[in-house]
Amino acid sequence: MQKTFRAISLSHKSAPVEIREVIALDEGSIHSLLLKLKDFFSITDTLILSTCNRTEVYYSHEIDLNEEIIKLIGLEKGLTNVVDYMEYFKIHNEDRDAIEHLFRVSMGLEAQVVGDMQISNQVKRAYQASADLDMAGPFLHRLMHMIFFTSKRLVQETAFRDGAASVSYAAVELIEELTSNTYQPRVLLIGVGEIGEDVAKNMVHIPDAKVTITNRTFERAKALADEMGFEVIPFENCFEAMKEADVIVSSIMKSEPYITKKMVSEIEINSYKLFVDLSVPRSIETNLEEIPGVMLYNVDNIRSKATETLEKRLASIPQVEKIITESIEDFFNWKKEMMVSPTINKLKNALEQIRLEEMERFLKNADEAQVAMIDKITKSMMQKILKVPVVQLRAACQRDEADKMIGILSDLFDLEKDPEKKV
Repeated sequence: MQKTFRAISLSHKSAPVEIREVIALDEGSIHSLLLKLKDFFSITDTLILSTCNRTEVYYSHEIDLNEEIIKLIGLEKGLTNVVDYMEYFKIHNEDRDAIEHLFRVSMGLEAQVVGDMQISNQVKRAYQASADLDMAGPFLHRLMHMIFFTSKRLVQETAFRDGAASVSYAAVELIEELTSNTYQPRVLLIGVGEIGEDVAKNMVHIPDAKVTITNRTFERAKALADEMGFEVIPFENCFEAMKEADVIVSSIMKSEPYITKKMVSEIEINSYKLFVDLSVPRSIETNLEEIPGVMLYNVDNIRSKATETLEKRLASIPQVEKIITESIEDFFNWKKEMMVSPTINKLKNALEQIRLEEMERFLKNADEAQVAMIDKITKSMMQKILKVPVVQLRAACQRDEADKMIGILSDLFDLEKDPEKKV
């Protein structure tokens, strides 16, 4: 039975942040889930992608394992009612549909901020995680390399990746707008993972801001602070720094909210405090806004202000989609070739077996020179005999008639027989 490439997707397009944060997988959970898929279902081509905007599983298998995989996600997350979340998952059950979805996600077409470049690194890490566990076969290797090649084409041929319109940049533009009337706004960045680091680097767009960085690993925060010329404080001093800050940006990974209503209630707020939660699961309690003077934004309600950049990106979408279509066609041409390769090899082996048997039969008394000459002649004959069926097979691929041609050749040359069994 032929394998089908499929995708299970829960994203910002199908689920609100309170659902996404329940399903989101950290690196340890992804590793564990990959091993379960390998052990339980012997899946070899698998990719698990989990970001603040999406949790997706891509896999190749003969049968539909979508429900089983969603249940395994629930098991990994300790959810006894994962069936209640089924409606939030979008299923891509056809090769082309799943492959096109992975291309669109990897290129940033499905991102909250169109063209977000962070997704490229996230996809690469997901691929590396699969490769490390030998869960990327020839199919996935080829597909991912085609995706990386396509990503390079977008950079070289379009304006789709121009500018800085990522979610983190969108957060910085929001901060700039809301602190426009504040002299030297004091900004506290909590967490310097990928998004937190990106926010820090984009803070150059607010040159008069006084930025302080903190992180559970102090050395990492200090390295970034030194690079950017910001202040750094130990994580245990975070609460005291919150008291002084006008803006608090949180992007830490924690199963429960780190910043609570009770904590912020103990802080005296003279005018306002802006909280920006870029974490999934969320690291700031949603009822914080009940406190007078508090404004709270999360990844779902941040709106990008990078209008010029986004307009250029949006204008580039038709060109991007054209490049993706070309890449998908190239990939499917390779896939079709791969489908007939085993038959071509079987045919070559069958004809070579006949050639060797006949040479052995008729050249028992021939000298070395005669054997060499006839070996050369018969090899040339075999190449010419092979040429037509190989060309016809590849042409049948392009017409989507490969199965029919494979069947004809298999019957004509008895290619399915046991090669070890003499007739």
